[in-house]
Amino acid sequence: MDIGLGVPSGGDSWKIVERAEELGFDYAWFYDTQQLCGDVFMAMAAAAMRTKKINLATGVLIPSNRIAPVTANAFATLNAMAPGRAHFGVGTGFTGRRTMGYGAMKMDDMEDYIQAVYGMLSGEIVEVPFEGKRPKANFLNPEFGLIDIESPLPLHVSAFGPRSRALTAKLKAAWIDIVFTERTGLRDLQRMQTSWAEAGNAPEDLYATMLTLGCVLAPGEAYDSDRAVAHAGPGAAIFMHAIVEAEAKTGEQITLPDWQRELVDQYHKLYQSYQPSDAKYLSLHRGHMMFVRDDERHLVTGDLIREKTFTGSRDELVERLTNLKNAGYSQIAVQYNPGQEDMVEDWAPILKAVQAA
Repeated sequence: MDIGLGVPSGGDSWKIVERAEELGFDYAWFYDTQQLCGDVFMAMAAAAMRTKKINLATGVLIPSNRIAPVTANAFATLNAMAPGRAHFGVGTGFTGRRTMGYGAMKMDDMEDYIQAVYGMLSGEIVEVPFEGKRPKANFLNPEFGLIDIESPLPLHVSAFGPRSRALTAKLKAAWIDIVFTERTGLRDLQRMQTSWAEAGNAPEDLYATMLTLGCVLAPGEAYDSDRAVAHAGPGAAIFMHAIVEAEAKTGEQITLPDWQRELVDQYHKLYQSYQPSDAKYLSLHRGHMMFVRDDERHLVTGDLIREKTFTGSRDELVERLTNLKNAGYSQIAVQYNPGQEDMVEDWAPILKAVQAA
């Protein structure tokens, strides 16, 4: 099993990646969320210059946010800086598009985009749909040495629904899942394994990564301590962000336990206060996955943190994560939050213990 670190991209995120490499992490997953983080490829390039072994992956790149030749060029440049360490993580867009007021992109468009990127990296001439046209593009002088299209670039697809899981299996790509509870992690893995088998792929060929966040509690520490909220609270808040936005869009309530419904209903009232009224997403997603805002702090309860994140004692976390490893996850990655760099020190021995179990 590999271990990874979720990285909110920034000008100095290379520092935490450098430390993660020292602690034995195998992967760093850089976020592609322009309205929340710094530029993903600039952050990865800086990390490439400061590290020697750790794999550098987009976690995940949103195709609609840059045309395929630009992405192919970025990866080819990164490969020239860190040959064999660049990984292409891609998805239809949750945070990276919702912060701009868009929903997920179409699955067929993402597949076309992936094919175009890999076509260019194979030295082919590809069609690039843009502005209603389909002009052709390729790298004109890769032999000049400014880019590297020879080193491999593994593909990882973020897949939560049936169609995206089927595409992952069709492409024989590695799979990325966002996991906040042991139960949903096991459920998602079983579904992906089924899609993988239906595509005729060998079970042992599925490389499955789970990304999560939480807090390693000190003895006697409460689930709603300031530290626990800083480390794990963003994961609990995301649950409410997703539910509130979905219900506001459809007008239909999602079935929840009573105590969770009470929190979500309170969050709806908060959501209705956001301005501008035609862009409530700008307030809703501020701090998404990185910090708990003051206005939502009272709704990020100890019960919600315990239920929706990997928070607990060292032994509890090792047991829960080992169960997921044994079920078939190939990599467990945890996110650190900016300003909370000590999270990496907390999590390294936990992940190493799971790795060795």
